[in-house]
Amino acid sequence: MSPELIKAAADNRWMLISPEIALGCLALFLLVLEIFLPKKRHAIIPTLAIAGQIGLLIGLVWNFQAPYLGTESFNGLLRHTQESQFMRVFFLLSSVLVSILGVIALAKQKMPRIEFFHIVMVVSAAMMLLTQSNHFVLFFVALETITVGFYILVAYFRSSPLSLEAGLKYLISGALSSSILLFGIVLLYGVAGNPTLPGSSATSMNFDSLRVFLEANPHNFLASVGIVFVLAGVAFKIGAVPFQIWIPDVYQGAPTPVTAFLAVASKAAGFGVLLILTQRVFGAYYYLTVPVLSVMAIATILFGNLAALTQHNVKRLIGLSGVSHAGYLLIAVVASVSQPLAIGAVYFYLFTYLLASFAVFGVMTHLAGPNDADQDLEHYTGLAKSHPFLGAVLAIGLGSLAGIPPLAGFMGKLFIFIAAFKAGLFTLLAVAIVGVVVSIYFYFGWIKAAYFETWTAPVLEGETDTRPARTPVSLMAGVTLASLALATIVLGFYQGALGEWLLSK
Repeated sequence: MSPELIKAAADNRWMLISPEIALGCLALFLLVLEIFLPKKRHAIIPTLAIAGQIGLLIGLVWNFQAPYLGTESFNGLLRHTQESQFMRVFFLLSSVLVSILGVIALAKQKMPRIEFFHIVMVVSAAMMLLTQSNHFVLFFVALETITVGFYILVAYFRSSPLSLEAGLKYLISGALSSSILLFGIVLLYGVAGNPTLPGSSATSMNFDSLRVFLEANPHNFLASVGIVFVLAGVAFKIGAVPFQIWIPDVYQGAPTPVTAFLAVASKAAGFGVLLILTQRVFGAYYYLTVPVLSVMAIATILFGNLAALTQHNVKRLIGLSGVSHAGYLLIAVVASVSQPLAIGAVYFYLFTYLLASFAVFGVMTHLAGPNDADQDLEHYTGLAKSHPFLGAVLAIGLGSLAGIPPLAGFMGKLFIFIAAFKAGLFTLLAVAIVGVVVSIYFYFGWIKAAYFETWTAPVLEGETDTRPARTPVSLMAGVTLASLALATIVLGFYQGALGEWLLSK
């Protein structure tokens, strides 16, 4: 064996990605259990899946300050940082919460169950690798693994026409976004590998090599076009305007746990990647990325909030409100060019968004009927009276998403606004404030439906109540929802070590 191969093999430090490997092995183990366990014992498999993921999450948090942070492995394919470690915890926590919601949602359907948890874990492991990527090959492979997994998850309730329609629309939009992204990568690879230009390299797919080239050629036309295409491909994943058209239909048709997974984890993966690209790779082209992302942020905030005003289906409403949240996060990404505080603000906002969103989606999962896509505001009438616990969790989650003090979502928005103010982004800041004011209308309209009596058509004799029956809250679901609501309140008052660490970035 040649010395080069020996050296390359020595850098393949598999222990550094042991959480991802363990998650993949756990996913395979579930399929093995499904084959060998009697069918009457299959009900225990989702519990084992959740317990295994919680165990991995505890181990990852325990080893959060790992000694290998700040290093690269697998010959530059992966770069391990504190930020990527935070995102690994984020995705694993999201996977646990989606699995818990999946138990509730799948109980109402006659669908295979074990495969759902398997795919969720595989997608989560790919997300964990994506935010550690330091090379466009690994970046694209991890991204496509996520996308293919979501193709299946979005259309998982195949007996529902709306779920199948959502799967088809996500497939088309995902294929288009992947094509745009890949075209941008090819342009960057081609121009950075041109030996007649300064800083060129045969390893230009590596983020560090590409950064060196872009710094040596700060006004290259083909590089500029490639950067715009890459940003457009990422914009599809985060649902930013003008690449958000797929969101309402896909969010409505997808199973509610999958909608939560898309709204939180997929969006977070996109922003984790966007920060890597704008901070470490495309830094020399800030004169291009800042205007592009600024215009995108303004359009995203305005479209998301205004479009959500007219929605009565809560899945479409939460999807369009998620578009507006992507706009707020884009402001922080723009501010991060000159204000390091904005980087921590992005991660803090994502964490508060996770807490509030999964609290809301948890309530939605309990109220959804067999027709998961049919979830209207009128279904929440009298919720606070009939189910005070679910009503309280819903109000806390929506209040945090709206940015109402003293909830965690308020602090998340405040940190972004401070970063934008320090960066001098006054126009973006003004648009963001307008967006927050508009969002209060539809968020509180949802709370109003749950807490205040509104007129609804009476159920006449001989007719049936069209509202779906509400699922009883199990002990596991109750503890989960209570923990999310409590964390949202506590984090609003006291950010503690998490806030100090994130805002020191």
